[in-house]
Amino acid sequence: MADNLEPVTESVLSADHWLTHARQLIPTAIERAHATTVFPVRWKSIISKLESVPTSLSDLASHPCFLKNTLCRETLQSVASTLSEAIGLAELCESGDAVRHGKLQMQSDIDSLAAKLDLNLRDCALLVKTGVLSDATVPVVPAPGLAVASVPVLNQQLNVGELLARLHIGNAEAKHRVVDSLLEVIREDEKSVLSVLSRSSILAMIQLLSAGKPKVREKAATIICLLAESASFETLLVSEGVLPPLIRLAESGSLVGREKAVITLQRLSMSSDAACAIVRHGGIRPLIDICQAGDSVTQSAAAGALKNLSVLSEVRQTLADEGIVKVMINLLDCGTVLGSKEYAAECLKNLTATNDHLRQSIVTEGGLKSLLTYLNNPIPQEAAVGALRNLVRSVPVDSLLSFGLLPCLVHVLKEGVLGTKQAAASVIYKVSGPAEVKKLVGEFGCIPLLVTLLEAKSTGARVAAAQAITILMNCPQNARELKKDEKSIPNLVQLLDPSPSNTAKKYAIACLLMLSSSKKCKKLMISHGAIGYLKKLSEVEVSGAKKLLERLERGKLRSLFIRK
Repeated sequence: MADNLEPVTESVLSADHWLTHARQLIPTAIERAHATTVFPVRWKSIISKLESVPTSLSDLASHPCFLKNTLCRETLQSVASTLSEAIGLAELCESGDAVRHGKLQMQSDIDSLAAKLDLNLRDCALLVKTGVLSDATVPVVPAPGLAVASVPVLNQQLNVGELLARLHIGNAEAKHRVVDSLLEVIREDEKSVLSVLSRSSILAMIQLLSAGKPKVREKAATIICLLAESASFETLLVSEGVLPPLIRLAESGSLVGREKAVITLQRLSMSSDAACAIVRHGGIRPLIDICQAGDSVTQSAAAGALKNLSVLSEVRQTLADEGIVKVMINLLDCGTVLGSKEYAAECLKNLTATNDHLRQSIVTEGGLKSLLTYLNNPIPQEAAVGALRNLVRSVPVDSLLSFGLLPCLVHVLKEGVLGTKQAAASVIYKVSGPAEVKKLVGEFGCIPLLVTLLEAKSTGARVAAAQAITILMNCPQNARELKKDEKSIPNLVQLLDPSPSNTAKKYAIACLLMLSSSKKCKKLMISHGAIGYLKKLSEVEVSGAKKLLERLERGKLRSLFIRK
């Protein structure tokens, strides 16, 4: 290097100093590059880049925030360092040391120099054109002894805006340090970061998902996972292209990278638009593979994501073609955590909602037996009963009974939450067509449990229970059981409430009509106010109300005459 060139000084010097120093180096760098005779094609490209540097420096120097921002100073330091390297490399190419340096090594060094120049020119353009300088400008005292082109270890006093701005500039190592610092800030004060995140910062973070170093990808995935879980950035993440790199990371990333990617995909797939995009970008296969071979956390998240995809009727056949049926049944049987099993049951429920072919496929693969086994857990899950409800009409009654359907339903009606009990009542209604099944349902003790369900606050639960009782009443043994239950008549009369929201009243009328042949039952109906309800229902011509009213009023009249 020429003796009259100013030596590189400490980084505490101002941006103005580094601007002047870089401008001094440019003519020498271009002159030495022109004088080089080895690898002329490579050096011609470098000369073109060197000639673009003055314009970039002028644009940067004219920015209003030029003197106020450490990013300018650090970028100019990096430019000056690259120019010095260009001069030194050009001198080496023309010296006798070039041969000893080695041809391949020299080519590698020249290519590295070209990449650094590209990075410098890109960073200058980003600082000027993207608004990064305006967002990040705060008075910050730099640490003494900062290495050229490096990012300082940032503490909590550093403005978050500048920290985010650093995602845009510098080499991979610099961005790695930025991501480290950003993670630290997020863990201590998540709101301070989320409140100032911009579209450009999110895009820069997404780009780091494809970084060369696995650790950088892991940390970027961790931050993006936090953003997705905050629920404020889901749409922006998807619109900025987060899905393809997340899917690649889920497919072939490190353990940590895969875990964070799959958890993010699970969260994002809750949106139907994002779910469709995941399917378009080939996300089904990696998720299914993880369900088969992942650890407990990733397996559960992958199952959750697939469950979200299965909500979309238009992608259910695609899921089936990728082998989801066997995978979900296997999770029900062998899933390592309860979450995986729950998601598998929900997925099977969604798959069987409308598609007869998928229902048959699940039955053929043994899904019905797996669902019944899963439901015999201490706390039966609603989704599994929902899947069962969708499947029962695709299976012969004898097979259902041999698999232990009725004991399972009794268990659900006793131990399940309200939604699970409602689904179980719907299953009873669906399977109780044959007379022998009606009788067996009664013998297994379902009638008292359904009567109790009539008291539920949920209209849907009351309707399901009333439907089931109505169809079971066609069996004389069940009718006698219902008459014996002290709560049956009061609960059914309460369902005569004429309000439009009460959709259980027609089933209550049907049940009470069948019970009205009993004098005792009629007396109970009258004593619990059935006549008042039925008069209102008759006025609006609810089916069966007038007939039941007449029976009760005849019985009331007859009892008056007898008393007299």
